[in-house]
Amino acid sequence: MTTDGTTDASRDWKHWHEQRTETVSAPYGPLSLTGTHWLADYPDGSLPDIPGRWTEAGDEIVLTAETGDGLTLDGQLFTGEARLAADPGPVAAARVGHGDRRFVVLRREGLWAVRDFDPDSATRRAFQGIEATEYDARWAVPGRFTPYAAESTVDGVRTVRVGNADGVERGLGLGGELAFSLAGTDHTLQVSVEGDGSLWAVFGDATGGVSSYRFRFLRPAAPDAEGRTTVDFNRALLPPCAFADHFICPFPPPGNTLDAEIAAGERNLIDH
Repeated sequence: MTTDGTTDASRDWKHWHEQRTETVSAPYGPLSLTGTHWLADYPDGSLPDIPGRWTEAGDEIVLTAETGDGLTLDGQLFTGEARLAADPGPVAAARVGHGDRRFVVLRREGLWAVRDFDPDSATRRAFQGIEATEYDARWAVPGRFTPYAAESTVDGVRTVRVGNADGVERGLGLGGELAFSLAGTDHTLQVSVEGDGSLWAVFGDATGGVSSYRFRFLRPAAPDAEGRTTVDFNRALLPPCAFADHFICPFPPPGNTLDAEIAAGERNLIDH
């Protein structure tokens, strides 16, 4: 181990990269998503290539299944009518399935959708890995988080409208700014605050669409009492929509496209 801990940090990064590859290629990882179907687009309740009839009922979805549909509910073959809320947990725990497929009930900004996850998806079968740049200590720098002033937020959150990968503009909740310096240049990112206190940023940079995916995610650890955390672009993440076209990832909010070239972290999927 070197005196600055680089060897340990590099080893930790390799472990992280291996875990990421395992996670995204898991049977119900993002590569298995084959469709996101908004119920408002299908008023008769018939979704493309999904058995049953799915209709909105206020704060629930009503699913009607017949014997030939082959649907399961909570692991048991199901016929008749069931009322469903949004699935809160992992894909594998979704209440409705069809063979190995899982149908995840989703609600965004008052709109209902059903996502179709299939472990036998063509995208998952073709996956060859994630192109990522090896660890470089220059990309891990101190950062300081400053929450937005209370008077400019609602319960600590400022919502901005941003485009999404599916072409629809939606609200993105932000909790403050993360300031840091790279190669002597100061930068800031607008970030969201997760339930555990960790931060989440959607960012673009000068490599986006050139040598990296068009935008990426960053998840710094929860700041300490003085707002200090580490901004580690070695762990920049490809967004879910890099793995499957049916995710609705938000684009970077205003100010989050950096002039710098962030040649670090996950860059693209390996060509296959």
